[in-house]
Amino acid sequence: MTGDSLKAKVISAKLLTAVDDIMIKKFELPENHSDIGIFTTETDEAGYVAIDEATKEANITAAYARSSYGGVGCENGGQMLGVISGTSIDDVKAGLRYIVDFISRKSGLYSANDDGSITYFAQTVASIGSYFSNRLNLPKGTAIAYVAAPPLEGIIGVDEVLRTTEVTVVEFWDTPTTTNRSGAIFTGTSSDCDAACRTFAQTVIKCVRKQVDL
Repeated sequence: MTGDSLKAKVISAKLLTAVDDIMIKKFELPENHSDIGIFTTETDEAGYVAIDEATKEANITAAYARSSYGGVGCENGGQMLGVISGTSIDDVKAGLRYIVDFISRKSGLYSANDDGSITYFAQTVASIGSYFSNRLNLPKGTAIAYVAAPPLEGIIGVDEVLRTTEVTVVEFWDTPTTTNRSGAIFTGTSSDCDAACRTFAQTVIKCVRKQVDL
């Protein structure tokens, strides 16, 4: 049904110890970081939020995070490959366990129509960790709203958020993208970010219900 939560899923999660120099160079691992955790998610947006959350909960670094096309079976979606690193395998294992738990229980897509063939993502991060801090050039602890949807619906949703809420956009992407989705990351107070997520969701659903408006 419209608005239903579609839980995200980790496709695979593995630990690697004492990786070769070629991987240290490829993933730009910090000094003394040769143990890594590597994972793929069915929903890329959930993967980005999870890897940021893990930087707050475990002694790890978010070394690599990239999207690829082909996620939850809808035409607009993508997987995500993430790599975390640490100075000990126990730290990396703790970070990877947190990511798996977070994705399976605390993040995911929502259905924008009754059969779930059109989806959107809208999640507030009340206090960002080092991944989003570095990516967005924002202080740790800043609140953000992360939203995404199919190309047209996402653009309409972002526009409505900027018109009607008190957040500021710090990253905006339109098509073509690897996952054929558009979206944005906003910043503001935690309550303003919640409002941005609600506005985005309502706008995307409304847009899907009436796809031609002339």
